Amino acid sequence: MFLLQRRSAVVLLIAVTIALVRLHAVTLSPQNAESFAVKIASIRDHEDLGRAGSQRTPLTEDEVNSWFLYRKDRWQKVLPTGVAQPQVTILGAGQVTGQALVDLDAVAKRRSRGSFDPLSLIGGTVPVSVTGLLHTKQGQARFEVQSAEISGIPVPVTVLQELVSYYSRSAERPEGVRLDEAFMLPSGIRQVEIGRGQAVVVQ
Repeated sequence: MFLLQRRSAVVLLIAVTIALVRLHAVTLSPQNAESFAVKIASIRDHEDLGRAGSQRTPLTEDEVNSWFLYRKDRWQKVLPTGVAQPQVTILGAGQVTGQALVDLDAVAKRRSRGSFDPLSLIGGTVPVSVTGLLHTKQGQARFEVQSAEISGIPVPVTVLQELVSYYSRSAERPEGVRLDEAFMLPSGIRQVEIGRGQAVVVQ
């Protein structure tokens, strides 16, 4: 399931997770959360059931953020400890933004830092914002970072990479994943078309 895999979650919710989203409470609802869950199940089952022909599944920004708000029991099992409250904005033309609260203290303890290191100046659990372009083609995806902020302060991509590396570590990838490397899309997804306010998953 494409949003329910750790690697995709890290790339799309820290390296695609960004800028404070101006969400209106009226657009976030349990109904939208349920709609998102049903669509994700359809995406997953499309390949599992060996269905013939292509399938196009639109996922709206409101559905995604409603799922984050009302289905914490689901996404908390996917995101690593120290990453919380994900939000996403779908800007269109391949561009996405989002935000998550990230525990910087856990990362800072990995090694000693100089007094001018960004992560030594900002501590605690803070909003980490990223904006960029999601490129997808023939079952592969790559995220191109355009900008990143920690607690509203612009930071270089190298700092963002350190966060992603720390929180995407696994037994198979002890150094975590790199932001600039391509990855396979799950569930037979061929590409994701990013429009304004929605993304269309093509299988």
